[in-house]
Amino acid sequence: MTKEARLVLAGFGNVGKAFARLLLQKENELREEHGLSFTVTGICTGSHGAAIDPQGLDLAQALDTVERTGSLTSLDRASFLGNTLDFIEICPGNVLIETTPVNPRSGQPALSHIEAGLARGMHAITANKGPVVYGYQHLTRLAESRGKKFLFESAVMDGAPIFSLFRGPLLGAKLLGFSGILNSCTNLLLERMEGGETLTQAIAYGASIGITETDPSNDVDGWDAAIKVAALVTVLMGYPLTPLEVQPVGIRGITPQQITQATAQGKKWKLVCAAGWDESGQFYARVRPETVGPDSPLFAVTGTSSFVQFKLDVLPGLGILESNPSPKTTAFGLLSDVLYALKEK
Repeated sequence: MTKEARLVLAGFGNVGKAFARLLLQKENELREEHGLSFTVTGICTGSHGAAIDPQGLDLAQALDTVERTGSLTSLDRASFLGNTLDFIEICPGNVLIETTPVNPRSGQPALSHIEAGLARGMHAITANKGPVVYGYQHLTRLAESRGKKFLFESAVMDGAPIFSLFRGPLLGAKLLGFSGILNSCTNLLLERMEGGETLTQAIAYGASIGITETDPSNDVDGWDAAIKVAALVTVLMGYPLTPLEVQPVGIRGITPQQITQATAQGKKWKLVCAAGWDESGQFYARVRPETVGPDSPLFAVTGTSSFVQFKLDVLPGLGILESNPSPKTTAFGLLSDVLYALKEK
């Protein structure tokens, strides 16, 4: 029996467009191997307008139109005028895909987007860390009350299976702590600094290849890493935490002299994320630069790769490495969540 995903897309940036391309690439596979057909009934963006078509938008045409003209409004069949919340309220569908930019201080407006989608009876799937940190318990309860799913596999390590791992193969295991590299941007910047560049030069290189934002402070000052730590702790350890409580220390203070000294000692600087309980039983969560040697699994994490190692009561060290991910990787996490949300009970 074929299931139909009627998809409502809030956000159509790099990840949203990669998700659309992945749907087109896997259309036959999804139908033949997973019994899933899809229709995108609407797309809403912050800067490229919106389009709603209850019969289904032509995704290939939408991708081409937004690239050529910078606007989706010519594809709209509902005479839509309004903001993203208005869009979610009127666009027909059974799955909301939320990929708007993250707000590490409050999770808004993405949190309200997801709340609105769930209230309308849609599954809500996001790549946004903010709603996970600031609304996990509320949104999960709301989803359960509607018989729907709130899923966010792509929120921390692109499409790497983190949250699904704990609701599946690791069901019954207790997470005692974790450490890793969760911000791929700073990992690349530190690597460039090891090659002799200043932080400013490294940021400029990152911008030239689309890795760093126009304002890189969320990455450089550790806020992106902190909200990822907060998401993992909140969901997997049952300890509600905000990025402010992590009090991140970024890489801005690392000097060329410190880089040179670490290299001379056979070590590397990494922006290390960690959480758990210390020997005295005190809980900790931190993001800070540390030097690591060849004996650390973090030493070999290069470029824009990410890594996390979990300490479990039954597995002392389980690591997941994601090597140089792309928006397509993040898009896969969204697609995986769609399949999970719509699978037969």
